[in-house]
Amino acid sequence: MIGSPVFTSTNRDLLIFQLANGDALVVGCDSSGGVGPKPLDKIKVDGYTLGKFIARVALMEVLSVSAAPLCIINTLSVAPEPLGAEILRGVRAEAKRAGLDPQLAVTGSTEKNFQVEQTGMGVTVIGLSRKGFLKIGASQPGDIVAAVGVPCVGNEVIPAENMHMIADIEDLLKLQALTFVHEVIPVGSKGIVHEINVLAKDSKLTATLANEAAVDLKKSAGPATVILASLPMSKLEELKAAVTKPVNVVGQLF
Repeated sequence: MIGSPVFTSTNRDLLIFQLANGDALVVGCDSSGGVGPKPLDKIKVDGYTLGKFIARVALMEVLSVSAAPLCIINTLSVAPEPLGAEILRGVRAEAKRAGLDPQLAVTGSTEKNFQVEQTGMGVTVIGLSRKGFLKIGASQPGDIVAAVGVPCVGNEVIPAENMHMIADIEDLLKLQALTFVHEVIPVGSKGIVHEINVLAKDSKLTATLANEAAVDLKKSAGPATVILASLPMSKLEELKAAVTKPVNVVGQLF
């Protein structure tokens, strides 16, 4: 008989199940409504772009705690063809960027009974973190918090991506490869201030915001257009040299 699951407590948008062998299953998700090419959609984008960005958010949440994604489950509130196939193509492209087999590791469902006039979708990512590798609450007293990318939402996102202004999976993996980066967290619709406080709470620290940050700390960052990294102040220039996206100090942890 399977006993009650044991969860790791975190303020992040994740569920973390501790397994008997010390490994951890990590579950992240994201959703979207009113974004797509349908008549009633508020933000007009093609299906590929929608699938790419929604998958990116959930993948980055799981990757950010040093868990390896195992699979992606997409729930599409549109017909399989043509829009469902276009969205799925975007999901699979992002899965490949995260190191997954885009055919074998992606499954899901579509709306096959009714015609819909507005696009909706959700994505769930399940990942595995080996014993001792889960990275939560690793920020240190005195760390600065740097924002990689600028917060963008809605119609701002695609132009900003074309100008290399927003963060992506490749940036997250680069940051995690830097030994002086203690912790990373993607920023979405709740904004930079919220995620700085998540970093602080998980590490039992207090966050102080930068007085004159170059980016809007309260603005929605949409589909994870910003990644926060905690690191020593002395390593800031090394961080800037390692990534090609804008880097701004947005706070400090004590």
